[in-house]
Amino acid sequence: MKHYLMVEAHPSHPDRVDEFNEWYETTHIREVVALDGFLNATRLAPADESGGSYVTLYEIEGDPKEALHNVHAAAAAKQFDMSDSLSFGPVPKMRIMQVYSEYVKPQ
Repeated sequence: MKHYLMVEAHPSHPDRVDEFNEWYETTHIREVVALDGFLNATRLAPADESGGSYVTLYEIEGDPKEALHNVHAAAAAKQFDMSDSLSFGPVPKMRIMQVYSEYVKPQ
């Protein structure tokens, strides 16, 4: 069964969106995917001017609880190069999601 770690995050200020995205793309996403249990990641951005969350879907290989543990352990050990362009109010929201179904449009 396929699992994803879904993370909802926000820039710390509207003026720092570009800095937030640069840090996430060039630093943070690579640090997470380098951890045991992760295969790749897809980032999603709000498609309109309303703001809202940026969402990252990290594809998990193996036990999803172990992959999540690896993220928490790396954070606790300060192994991530964090940026103050990431908002902690609200705190990024993390959830393990499993693929319930996949549908491919017939040709």
